[in-house]
Amino acid sequence: MQEPYLIQLGNRLSQGLTQMAPDRRERHRQFILSHQMEDGGFRGREGDSDLYYTSFAVRGLAMLGGLGGIECDRLFEYVKSHRDQQLNVVDLVSWLYTALAVQIFGGQDVFADANGDWPDKIAEQMESVRTEDGGYAKSVEGASGSTYHTFLVALTYELISKQVPRPNSLVQFVYDRQRDDGGFVEIAAMKRSGTNPTAAAAALLKIFDALDDELCDDVREYLGLVRGAEGGFQANTRIPFADGLSTFTALLTTLDLDLDPVISPAKIEEFIAGDLEFPTGGFRGASWDEQADVEYTFYGLGTLGLLWS
Repeated sequence: MQEPYLIQLGNRLSQGLTQMAPDRRERHRQFILSHQMEDGGFRGREGDSDLYYTSFAVRGLAMLGGLGGIECDRLFEYVKSHRDQQLNVVDLVSWLYTALAVQIFGGQDVFADANGDWPDKIAEQMESVRTEDGGYAKSVEGASGSTYHTFLVALTYELISKQVPRPNSLVQFVYDRQRDDGGFVEIAAMKRSGTNPTAAAAALLKIFDALDDELCDDVREYLGLVRGAEGGFQANTRIPFADGLSTFTALLTTLDLDLDPVISPAKIEEFIAGDLEFPTGGFRGASWDEQADVEYTFYGLGTLGLLWS
């Protein structure tokens, strides 16, 4: 069986970052570790630990080669404390990935004493947010599917080694989110495409082997519209600056779809390392941002990992 998308991506980024100088790697590792809380989880820019930011911290540490036994020991209790909670889709995939990372890098199995039907319970929970249009919503109150949450659900099914029910319906949902500019939107009512929904849609269609040359050409054309002057990618055509998240997802899409480069790799690296990376460790979201966090540090490191892989 093929490795889950998130595991493949993590291995790919980790391999690319082996080219980073050891002292530079350690600065970013220490920055991420500085956000670990007493309960073992990680926080964002403020507040308490959070499953979402914990997942990004774990992914960042893993690709830096800095997720070892000590870090996993602290993470294990945090992850286990959330095992029996009812989580939304975002927190669920964050929790699952973190639990899997703890098992791979630390050897602790969060599910060792869990009921054997836990994958079925997770699948039932995800199907409770399936919508009539074939996608998945953020919650049971959602009337229409979200491209982003549909992508997260597909990733979750991979992590629990199950197939998405009615895959053809999901693929049609994604097709229906494409707009005339070649990109894709987050929800049906939107008319203007976004970089990140386009990346999620492209990844979904690749997972389900539903891409063709014409669609790939459409995606590249759209990415050309959101090319920023700084050397990165914008979130959409109305936002006048590039950011780390959009640059990571657009570059990943370009590489995964084997498209001709929209921005030269050297220009992207200059943007990430020159505008977003802090010399003391961590990455910020955009040039106007004044603070780094673990999420954007993942995107900064991830972009460099893609460029160097």
